[in-house]
Amino acid sequence: MSAGDGQSRDVEYIKQGTGSTDATGTGAALKREAEERAKVGARPGFGGGTAREAGESPYIQVDRVLKRCRYSQDALIEVLHAAQETFGFLSEDTMTYIAHQLKLPLSWVYGVASFYHHFNLKPQGEHICNICMGTACFVKRAGDIVETLEREFQVKAGETTADGKLSVNIVRCLGNCGLAPMVILDGKVHARQTPETMLRNCKEAVED
Repeated sequence: MSAGDGQSRDVEYIKQGTGSTDATGTGAALKREAEERAKVGARPGFGGGTAREAGESPYIQVDRVLKRCRYSQDALIEVLHAAQETFGFLSEDTMTYIAHQLKLPLSWVYGVASFYHHFNLKPQGEHICNICMGTACFVKRAGDIVETLEREFQVKAGETTADGKLSVNIVRCLGNCGLAPMVILDGKVHARQTPETMLRNCKEAVED
């Protein structure tokens, strides 16, 4: 299998997992630009041909972290954080860009981004509700919390409401089973929740 076939396979894998959503509208053009730069061995913002200036690139914050870390593959998580802080989520094209810069397989970058619950692979709503579905939380009705929020806000887990107000996500074990069922709403931990209490918390958040 050729390198091109492998890249196409990786991209298709990401599309299946994320819906290939790119709300910022910057990814496709930048991806093409990165591919063209790769042909001449240039990096964004480092001169050459038709390269845009670093200050004009939406990837400027990512480029700064890459440069500070000397393009070390060990800096992948730090670079992903910088990208998410810039764009709000990690699109397929952003991960392709990072994979190219760090000389890593796209599937590796996607694997890391999808493993950690704090990385978002889709645009997120104004408020973010992460529901732990680890064993202890599941046993203590975390699934009922998910079903209640899906029904009341007319949204599927892993998606955002039509008005962009609330994202409901299922995450892996958050590592504090004594607080089960545990939910993180807008970065704040809510312990020992019930469907009723979590519904109330989410309604209060979106109505503020």
